[in-house]
Amino acid sequence: MGVKNLWDILESCKKTLPLHHLQNKRLCVDLSCWLIQLRNANRSPACVVKKLYLRGLFHRLRALIALNCSLVLVTDGSIPSIKLSTYRRRLGSGSELNPEEANSQTMTQAVPSLRRNMGSEFSCMIKEAKVLGKALGIPCLDGIEEAEAQCALLNSASFCDGCFTSDSDIFLFGARTVYRDIILGEGGYVICYEMVDVERKLGFGRNSLISLAVLLGGDYSNRVYGFGPETACRIVKSIGDDAILQQIMSEGLTIARKNNGKKKPGKLANTDVNKENEICPKQNFCETGNKPVSDGQFLEVINAYLKPKCHSPDSEAVQRVYTEHPFLRLELQRICEQFFGWSPEKTDQYILPKIAERDLRRFANLRSRSSVLGVRIPFSEIPVPCPVSAIVKQRKVQGRECYEVSWQHVDGLDISTIPADLIESACPEKITEFIEKKDEAKKQTRKPRTRKPNKNAVAEVDLQLKGLLLSIESQSNALTDITNRSKPTIVDTVKPIVIDLSSPSPPLHACKVAKCQKTTGQNVDVIEVYESERESEVSSEHARKARELRLFIDSIRHDLR
Repeated sequence: MGVKNLWDILESCKKTLPLHHLQNKRLCVDLSCWLIQLRNANRSPACVVKKLYLRGLFHRLRALIALNCSLVLVTDGSIPSIKLSTYRRRLGSGSELNPEEANSQTMTQAVPSLRRNMGSEFSCMIKEAKVLGKALGIPCLDGIEEAEAQCALLNSASFCDGCFTSDSDIFLFGARTVYRDIILGEGGYVICYEMVDVERKLGFGRNSLISLAVLLGGDYSNRVYGFGPETACRIVKSIGDDAILQQIMSEGLTIARKNNGKKKPGKLANTDVNKENEICPKQNFCETGNKPVSDGQFLEVINAYLKPKCHSPDSEAVQRVYTEHPFLRLELQRICEQFFGWSPEKTDQYILPKIAERDLRRFANLRSRSSVLGVRIPFSEIPVPCPVSAIVKQRKVQGRECYEVSWQHVDGLDISTIPADLIESACPEKITEFIEKKDEAKKQTRKPRTRKPNKNAVAEVDLQLKGLLLSIESQSNALTDITNRSKPTIVDTVKPIVIDLSSPSPPLHACKVAKCQKTTGQNVDVIEVYESERESEVSSEHARKARELRLFIDSIRHDLR
């Protein structure tokens, strides 16, 4: 819960930031708040039986692991004595308080704190979450009392960059950056509040927020009757952050009566005020709930916020959680099989790509830091090997440019998809190598393309071919005419067939002679038949060459076009 109405007061300081805003940050997580959120998201009985809250925690953690977030899970310790009355009211709705201790006489303000019931259902949920976190390589810090107070101390001491919690009183413990909600999936985001914005926009420092808790009520006290959010904010702002706590501790609610009686700017003094904002005019104390509380008792509430019981940043417990914790793959497979019924392959499918992405971000950070320092180390000489072996192909996932890459030194993972901007920052050399291989493959499979000449060159070549064809045809016609003129006229007289045995000549088949005789009806000289046959062969040869030339010219014209 925290302080009543404080989230509403801080509404103007709320910021919605994309999920990648958390990249490379050190974060503390109030584990109890996360488990309550995840359990309340599904109130069915199956939520506890099927460990839906634990599955939701697993997906939150793996998303932050992929962003290279350094996480510390912080749990509640003992219940502060000042908070016991609040736990009395929560006993009916499933408290972590031990019932025997709740009814005992030791449950008084004399007791410094009260240990929690470790056998309750919620305590068992905390144990399971711690086991899951340890397998993922995420340490857990058990707080002395309030987990949000421990987170705030680490944040104010710069041991972490922000805190995840839904308890608004974390600002009262000194936190500077608080993440209230986280949404995963496409378009994931976080709800963020920063103390710088609270101071600049609202004029409230840490002391002012503690004063609002005194007046409005919270985990440590009930509200003071007669004070609403507007009246409380107006009174606190009118006194100022530096003096408000000192005046409350010295004067009690007298300052509230004095400041509430002042005339508001632009309004009449006798204007009716809502009963919620009316201050008790005659009492030195006012009622908080049904029990009167004296002004001096507010000192205990103020001290509880200013001096919470926590591990100091230089303590052994804090130093231990900030050392390196390994990822236990086999242990995680066993836990996921026990809690979710997943096979080892399914567990690897969920977590190993995120582990590889985290390693690549760390490699990118190493190169970035060396570049800032002015050290330009060639890619092949970097002492830490790049986890990416090669880029397989380019992809687009949900509208985002990505690369499918193969990994090295990532046990159990061969290929996964990574955002393109991460590859560009970590190993741009791999992108260059991928593009060169892609271009080389295109060259090998590409068909040669003929370059089209201009129209003038085509016309010139076409004209030359036509001239060549006409020249060949004219030569062929001239040869035919010469042959016809030299051919002797066939007379009607029958000449004897004479064969010169002294001069050999090509053999002439008798069937050709007989065919000529049959066609003309006359005896034909063998020499004449031979000459006729020779002329026919020459003409056929010229005709064949002419046809071949025309086909060749047509093919050239087709290629040129």
